[in-house]
Amino acid sequence: MRTRPLPAWVDVGLLPIVNLALAFGVAGLIALAVGVDPRDAVRLMLEGAFGSAEAIGYTLYYATNFIFTGLAVALAFHAGLFNIGGEGQAALGGLGVGLVALACDDILPAPLLIPLAIAAAGLFGAAWAAIPGWLQAYRGSHIVVTTIMFNFIAASLIVFLMVNVLIAPGSMSPESRPFGASARLPFLHELLGGLGLAPSPLNLSAVLAALCCVAVWLLLFRTAWGFELRTMGHSPSAALYAGINTKRLTVMVLCLSGALAGGVGVNEIIGVHHRLLLDFTAGYGFGGIAVALMGRNHPVGVVLASLLFGGLVQGGAELSFAMPSVTRDMVVVIQGLVILFSGALANLARPWLEAGFARLGRTAHESAG
Repeated sequence: MRTRPLPAWVDVGLLPIVNLALAFGVAGLIALAVGVDPRDAVRLMLEGAFGSAEAIGYTLYYATNFIFTGLAVALAFHAGLFNIGGEGQAALGGLGVGLVALACDDILPAPLLIPLAIAAAGLFGAAWAAIPGWLQAYRGSHIVVTTIMFNFIAASLIVFLMVNVLIAPGSMSPESRPFGASARLPFLHELLGGLGLAPSPLNLSAVLAALCCVAVWLLLFRTAWGFELRTMGHSPSAALYAGINTKRLTVMVLCLSGALAGGVGVNEIIGVHHRLLLDFTAGYGFGGIAVALMGRNHPVGVVLASLLFGGLVQGGAELSFAMPSVTRDMVVVIQGLVILFSGALANLARPWLEAGFARLGRTAHESAG
């Protein structure tokens, strides 16, 4: 049976919703298998993620990290590059933030120190991504291999620095000394206390993430450079024929992608923890891949997918607390199913939808005739 391509609104909007429903359907079957009512589990997750001002604050805090890494992956995708090094780039971004804070928190005021720390996050993340970009462009090394290798190198580098160089004197835990007050991003509930916001880790980096979304949209769809980037992603040979320097563009795109991933360091290091520490990236770099896939590599889609994943993290934590039979591992399984159906099985439902819309089209045509 011949089918027609799906309408754009179905491909961008309905298909991800169907994939999400399939993921939660399988998760519901697993919940039944362990003796948990899926309806109660869904209710508790929704209440835990969106049922109070505090819960919403935590959800938005987690979503902020996913926005940074999702934008990083999406930008590279548009250029035909699969950057899975967001974890390492975020870690180096956090290192840049921490070094600036440790060096300047007693000599610079917050209006000067905070922009400098944000710039350091972008610079360190960009520098870490530039190496795989250069290897891809000028030496033919595959970007997937090099970026995932650099994740492990970044992790080892951070461990060495935290254990041997940056650890606070006399500390038994591998973390730096606390930052001074000038190196701390304000929490939104402190800035907007009159609006009744509950205390949460949500801080001004959420505003930075929103600005990055707008900037990426403008860059991709409203600039000549963005057109060149998307041309390279659709057809590298056409880009070369048009005179686009694809090698230089590859390095530039990876640098911007790494700079976006470095935003996780801003949110975590000067936004929440106020010190350098290990494992603050917490898998956000890998989660950004699923966010970009579910969001169809569009900034608006990335925001919506980030809210979903932020809600899964926050709601899952509340679910495991309210239902002892649902362990933290079970919550990770639910998150993994969403990633599976949004990524590897993203087109599973496409033939069904195409067949359904083709049947509707024939029915409408016959009725009109």
